[in-house]
Amino acid sequence: MRQFLQMLKRFAAPYKGYVIGSVFLNILSAVFNIFSFTLLIPILQILFKMDTAVYEFMAWDSEGVKITDIATNNMYWFVQKQIAEIGPSNTLLLLGGFLGVMTVLKCSCYFGSTAIMVPMRTGISRDLRTQVYRKLVSLPMGFFSRQRKGDIVARMSGDVNEVENSITSSLDMLLKNPILILFYFGTLIITSWQLTLFTLASVPLIAWGMSAIGKKLKSRSIQAQAKWSEIMSQLDETLGGLRVIKAFIAEDKMKQRFESTCNAHRRAATRVAVRQSSAHPVSECLGTMMIMLVLWFGGTLILQDNSTIDAPTFIFYMVILYSVLQPLKDLAKATYNIPRGLASMERVDVILNAKNDIVEKAEPERIKEFADEIVFHDVCFRYNDSAKDVLQHINLRVPKGKTVAIVGQSGSGKSTLVDLLPRYYDVCAGSITIDSHDIRDLSIKDLRSLIGNVNQEAILFNDTIFNNIAFGVENATMEQVVEAAKIANAHDFIMEKKNGYQEMIGDRGCKLSGGQRQRISIARAILKNPDILILDEATSALDTESERLVQEALDRLTSSRTTIAIAHRLSTIKNADEILVMNEGLIVERGRHEELLALGGYYKKLNDMQAL
Repeated sequence: MRQFLQMLKRFAAPYKGYVIGSVFLNILSAVFNIFSFTLLIPILQILFKMDTAVYEFMAWDSEGVKITDIATNNMYWFVQKQIAEIGPSNTLLLLGGFLGVMTVLKCSCYFGSTAIMVPMRTGISRDLRTQVYRKLVSLPMGFFSRQRKGDIVARMSGDVNEVENSITSSLDMLLKNPILILFYFGTLIITSWQLTLFTLASVPLIAWGMSAIGKKLKSRSIQAQAKWSEIMSQLDETLGGLRVIKAFIAEDKMKQRFESTCNAHRRAATRVAVRQSSAHPVSECLGTMMIMLVLWFGGTLILQDNSTIDAPTFIFYMVILYSVLQPLKDLAKATYNIPRGLASMERVDVILNAKNDIVEKAEPERIKEFADEIVFHDVCFRYNDSAKDVLQHINLRVPKGKTVAIVGQSGSGKSTLVDLLPRYYDVCAGSITIDSHDIRDLSIKDLRSLIGNVNQEAILFNDTIFNNIAFGVENATMEQVVEAAKIANAHDFIMEKKNGYQEMIGDRGCKLSGGQRQRISIARAILKNPDILILDEATSALDTESERLVQEALDRLTSSRTTIAIAHRLSTIKNADEILVMNEGLIVERGRHEELLALGGYYKKLNDMQAL
């Protein structure tokens, strides 16, 4: 329960007004319900002609008399007066009408108390989703290298839904039922304290039955949600690798793998559902046993000569007792629903509580433009789960307006090196400075606003061409987007589309060819107009014609900017001001194209291999 209260403190604070309104309406509902059932006593007495006493009106401020006794006396006096004036039949009709009015008021308050909680429940779910999303986009790249994308999607969808279904849907029951139980038990004590003490003695039996069901429900729910994450991860892998699956005729293998995971999830979910579904029949049986015991004990009291309770009052007592059973069951239902939600909340908290290693200073330095040079000073770096440095003692100077190219075999640290500049990761040793400012002292927003990226895989969004080019540039005009597209050699193929710049390009730009996607990506970088440009093998995956068009666009883009280019094809970086050759995290050679060829070392070997 402590975990549940902590969760409410985190997410329910903005909705205090809804809670207060719900409590108020639940109190009214309980009061109207008790008053409506109180009318059963005079109705039964009239029907069976059991009360022969004569009642006189008693002043409400009579000394030495309990207010409950005054209210009972005056109610009986009013009933007797109405019988004398309009007759027993009409009095029954009057009391029945009053009972109907009270029932309408009770049901209206009951509905209102439930309806007023809906905005709170949906609001908490929305707040949780937005918090998870905000956390995801703020986390460093290293977090996603350690997590499966399908697992993240499962936590964002299935686990958040489980929190909504199991916890927020229980809020109404947790607010309403304690109020009803309190008022009903208070009425039971006033009606017959002997019967109530006997009833309370059987309550621990129900509590024990519910606690037995709730045991291990949380741990089993965690297992079921983990299996659901595996399902989502396999689905994501299948959709991303569908071409490979079909090429290797691995459909049956993937089907078997997926079905095995689904069967494991089914077994885990079945254990949770069976335990949860047993709660209602168990509580029903225990409640019926309690009613039977109270009937026996109450009947024994009525049969005594000096009985403190008559038959109509006992029937009223049983009606209230039966009314209190449902809130008790609902409260028990909430207590075994909550562990499922808390299990999912723990999985969501893996994201919400994830540590962000990229920390901005409280008062960072501001930088608006790049004026002089970028310096990598004795930079070392290793990933959190790696025992070996990926980069070792990197020293590099990139003057403004110059182009530096990085070449080397896969895994040599090229992409990691350029990822350090925009602070996707932080260096483990050494420093990176821009115009003598350590990038760790700069505002992250200012730093990344200076840098533009064109990657090997063009990352586009399921949106229009216009919005993909204008991505990240506020208030971009059509003229600016068209100009950027022309520089990127993209305008012509865009205009061939049915809707031009408003054409939807599909998931990850699937409606465009590789060269077209890359030129859209270049147009996006052109529109941003960054001082520093990072090219990560921007032409390596293209055919000859597409490479020519993209290379022309890149030449225009890099002509007036400081550029760091990772190159696979050496022919694209022959004119670079400096070429770095990397091997196993070290810079093993550096110089211009001709100088490196003259050395006859690693670079010449790469060049000769590509010339074959």
